[in-house]
Formats: sequence, C-alpha cells, structure tokens
Amino acid sequence: MLKIKYLAIAFSIIFIIFIVLIGAFPPLILGPALFASIRNITVPVSIVLILGMTFSFVLFLLNYRLLSLLEREDWPALAYYLEQKVFKKNQCSGRNVRLLASSYLVMTDFSSVLNLESKVMTANPSAIEKNILIFGTARILNGNYKDAACFFKANFGKDIPKQDQWVRWFYGFCQMLVGAFTEAEGELSSLVISSPDAIVTGLSAYFLETCLARHSMDAAGCRAASEKGRQRVVGALKGIENWKREQMKMGTEIYISIIKKYIDEAGSWLYSPK
Repeated sequence: MLKIKYLAIAFSIIFIIFIVLIGAFPPLILGPALFASIRNITVPVSIVLILGMTFSFVLFLLNYRLLSLLEREDWPALAYYLEQKVFKKNQCSGRNVRLLASSYLVMTDFSSVLNLESKVMTANPSAIEKNILIFGTARILNGNYKDAACFFKANFGKDIPKQDQWVRWFYGFCQMLVGAFTEAEGELSSLVISSPDAIVTGLSAYFLETCLARHSMDAAGCRAASEKGRQRVVGALKGIENWKREQMKMGTEIYISIIKKYIDEAGSWLYSPK
C-alpha cells in the first residue's frame, strides 16, 4: 500500500513539474522573440504532450484503488471491488474478469468463478475466450475433471496461439485425471512434436514417459514420442537453469501455479542423465 501511495505522490509531483516546464521552459530558453516565431510548432507539440501526460495521470488515479488492493493482496476486498464493476456496472472487460476470477480461485471460491462465467458469457463472451485457462482451472481445482476436459475441448483454436497450446495440454491432462489414457496420449504425443512452447513440450514428454507409457497400447511408440519431445526441449534450452527461466516467464499465472510441482518434476526428468 505504501509503495502505491508513494508512487501516486511522485506521479503528482512529476505531473505538476512537467506542466510548469512545458508552459514556461520554451520562452525562457528560446527568448520571447524566437519563441514567438516558432510558437506555431511548439504550442501544438506542448498541447499534445500535456494531454498525453494528463491522460496518463487520470488513468493512474482511476486505477489507484485496484493497484492498492493488488499490492496488499487483499483478495476478499479485491473481489468485492471487482464485483461492483462486473455485476453492478456491467464492466466485463477481459482484465476485470481475469482479476475477479483469479481472486475467487485464490479464495477457493469455485462456485463464484462459474457464476462469473455465466454472467460474462452473456455480457462479453470474448472475455471468456481470453481467459479459458482460468475458467478451466477452476473446474480442475473443484474436482470436475470431465467437465474441465469438455470445456477445454470446446475451446480449441480460439486464435490465441500461446493460449491454445495450453488449452490442448490441459485437455490431455484432464483426460489423464479421468483415466482416459488413450485420448491423453494422442493429445500429448501431438504436442511434443508440434508445440512451440518449451514448457508444454517438456510436460507432455514427461507425462508420456512417466504415466502414459504403462497404459499405452504401444508403449514403445509412446516412449519414442516422449524422447523426441525431450530432445526438442534440451536442444532448445541448454541446461535446467534455462528451463527454470522459461518457467519464470510465465509469471504468476494461476494455471501455472497449480501445476508447478509437475513443471519442477519435468525439469528434473528432462535434464537428468539418461
């Protein structure tokens, strides 16, 4: 909270100084005569700069409450704040929906996530498409693995390439959870060959070897696919430290946090001596 408060104070001071400098600096430096001769250029530029700075300042103030709650990690208060925007004011932007759903997940309030989904599906369906992984994750955490698998499959190919790789992976993961090993093997075998995402490829290869091979009708083929995926990853990411850095790039995404254990295990498996 203090950091945001200090940032607001600093932003206010900078804003005031900026306005003063834009208004007073050119005449003082250039002199009244020279400034008068080029003011047709300097005045419009100054106006554009002032408007841009003003817009940034107003935007910061409008988001001050949200930033404060995020900094404090006050999830109940954040959820209540966003509920007013989404349910009362119908402000169902992708950001509001993502933050509200994530807040519910942190509080393990899975029924509220699904209630939010129902609301947004009517008000702004594109916000669901942009947050498929969060709504699917809620189903997994709630133990609704079959429902999660159906949800992910229904949302294949939403023209968000990086997200689609993870949607497909979670579909395969859910199939493993319900014991549909043949379907899981087919999806993960495809990903180890085609996915441009190193984490998706590595996780797929790991589960093919450690879980699916023993349930496969073609164990040798399953292990061969796993090895191809492993070679792709270790060829692209030289050393486990690079794997960890790739993982860190995912940030604090909620769907990554629930499988962090498997990502760590996959890293150890990928880079262990064969």
